[in-house]
Amino acid sequence: MIMNRQVPIFAKRDNANFFRTLNKRVNEYFKENNIKKTGNWKLHLKTIVMFSLFLAPYFFLVAMDMPFWVYLLLNVVIGIGMAGVGMNVMHDGNHGSYSEKNWINKIMGGSIYILAGNVYNWQVQHNVLHHTYTNIHGHDEDLDAGKIIRFTQQAKWHRFHKFQHYYSVFLYGLLTFNWAITTDFLQMKRYLKRKLSYGEFKKPSIRWTTLIITKVIYFSVWLVIPMILGITWWKVLLGFIVMHYTAGLILSIVFQLAHVVEETHTPEPNEVGEMENTWAIHQLFTTANFAPKNWLMNWYTGGLNHQIEHHIFPNISHIHYGKIAKIVKETAAEFDLPYYEFKTTRAAIASHFKHLRELGQKPQLA
Repeated sequence: MIMNRQVPIFAKRDNANFFRTLNKRVNEYFKENNIKKTGNWKLHLKTIVMFSLFLAPYFFLVAMDMPFWVYLLLNVVIGIGMAGVGMNVMHDGNHGSYSEKNWINKIMGGSIYILAGNVYNWQVQHNVLHHTYTNIHGHDEDLDAGKIIRFTQQAKWHRFHKFQHYYSVFLYGLLTFNWAITTDFLQMKRYLKRKLSYGEFKKPSIRWTTLIITKVIYFSVWLVIPMILGITWWKVLLGFIVMHYTAGLILSIVFQLAHVVEETHTPEPNEVGEMENTWAIHQLFTTANFAPKNWLMNWYTGGLNHQIEHHIFPNISHIHYGKIAKIVKETAAEFDLPYYEFKTTRAAIASHFKHLRELGQKPQLA
């Protein structure tokens, strides 16, 4: 899909001063409690746990002979750890919220290379396109699944979309597998052609060299080395697929529950490219939270169940979202603005697939 090149312009005036008020209150919270907006020991401990879930089973797999069912189970655990590292460590690192030290953020953000991704591509797609143009068809690439899944009313409708609420969940597991095989190459070609960047725009030759070298290292670690150490080739490939499918399914579902549900909007710019709301208010209309009181979800998803807080304050570490959520929710209510929230993960999942069903029944907007 070729994304629309006319960049939307957000409204510049907020007569009620919503974001100015909210930003002041959140800053006061950190100042009064004498805490930093970046990660602390809780995030550092979680980093150790997530990397252990991700890497420890790998060393067991290559060092020990084990029953086939144990081998598959350990690859599931690797997938769970892979998604955990992505949501908790890589995500904060690439937003610059893991640490006050930029070099630490770069290291943690660089963990995406062992998750099958690429820093440049991820920062452009996520930090630039998704966070700026959230849920705007033709600009937010998180809404672009090609022809196979229809995430917005503006997307072209096909007859097979009538069944997308059934088959989509099986495709979700292919997310990181696609990163590894095709997505990174296609994105890099597209982003470099458009000269998109998050920060300094480096020479295309540097970007391509980094991509190729990191891919070679990635496939060497996860495919070549296990085969060299004696694991049968088909077991290695099967474990690789199981690992990726587990991680991809987790990540895809978490991502979709934030933006592709019944309540969230997919607004469009007017005929001259202007959006109705300011950027901050736009985030409230296009984003939803889920299971905010669920300890496990808060801990494992890296605060991605608090997407409203994350979208308005992407440079604040996710470990603080639970605390500032009350401030955001109360301020939104004070200014008569929406704050979409599902009390449970189950309710959010039900809303997502119900929304997919509705989108599959209705042709695209004219």
